[in-house]
Amino acid sequence: MRPEYTASVADLGSSREVRAWNEFVLNEPDSVNYHQTRWLDVVERAFGHKVYPLWVRNDHEEVRGILPLVHIKSAIFGDSLTSVPFFNYGGVLAKDEAAAAGLTSKAEELLGSTGADFVELRHMGRRMERLPAKAHKVAMHLELPNDSEELWSGFKAKVRNQVRKAEKSGLTASSGRHELLDDFHRVFARNMRDLGTPVYPRKFFATVLDMFPESARIFTVNHEEGCVAAGLGSWFKGSFEIPWASSIREYNPLCPNNLLYWHMLRFACENGCTRFDFGRSTPNKGTYRFKKQWGARPVQLYWQYLLPEGEGIPEVNPDNPKFDLAIRIWKRLPVFLTKLLGPHIVRSIP
Repeated sequence: MRPEYTASVADLGSSREVRAWNEFVLNEPDSVNYHQTRWLDVVERAFGHKVYPLWVRNDHEEVRGILPLVHIKSAIFGDSLTSVPFFNYGGVLAKDEAAAAGLTSKAEELLGSTGADFVELRHMGRRMERLPAKAHKVAMHLELPNDSEELWSGFKAKVRNQVRKAEKSGLTASSGRHELLDDFHRVFARNMRDLGTPVYPRKFFATVLDMFPESARIFTVNHEEGCVAAGLGSWFKGSFEIPWASSIREYNPLCPNNLLYWHMLRFACENGCTRFDFGRSTPNKGTYRFKKQWGARPVQLYWQYLLPEGEGIPEVNPDNPKFDLAIRIWKRLPVFLTKLLGPHIVRSIP
């Protein structure tokens, strides 16, 4: 008979429980960066959302499964319990089906007690067949060789030529941490405005750097006029991910994005990473094609849902027609205004 587990909320104020949680994450082959408790700390500190670190343990207090959930309340976008919002991955991480069942049962209980509209579980690969899912996004992954020269020689001539063009145009690449945060956020805020998307506050990225001093870094590409492209990457268990990267469109003919990504790929390769995660994309869109040219392959993402009876899958995304007017207006706002207004909006968009 399969063991039955009852999930509970881990105490992140207890160093013993935090250590037990993170040791479980480190040793589970299917764990991802955002299963670590420090990402819940980032969300709490930057946005003030309530977090529910659910776990199941056996009679010997051995961890059998975890599920980090964040409760976001919004009059516009609805109330959600998400694992993990603002990031690409999360969801249920469990030793067996019984542990997974205990976690989803507790999540359903929270769905009722918190008044949330849905629970969203962001999985790489479909974990629980019974749950409804959206498969609208893919992650783009590139397996890395042992050295950067081999990596470089494996790129198509077009990619190498674009990197060389950026270098011949006088663009230079650098990397660092807090000292480059203003440059990164200035470029990121401008690009988000151009896309019609509210921008994350500078505090959010500063908190990421604070919480991950050994595994988060900013990368920039500079022109004589200043920073024209930038990204913030983090790494965990040999996988380097770049979830936030932007460039200034006027400089696109100089190929700053190509130099930026080569700089990050080389860093990942030379620092022992075995995979480069370009982040999520919509298949066959512009960013998907850009990532694919480096040799990245799509990995299907499944965002799975626990829903109240009779409710359908939510559509909180820029492709929803009800947001069309807001996006068009946002694109016309001055950047300084989007930096003031954006953080108050984006904190409610999981």
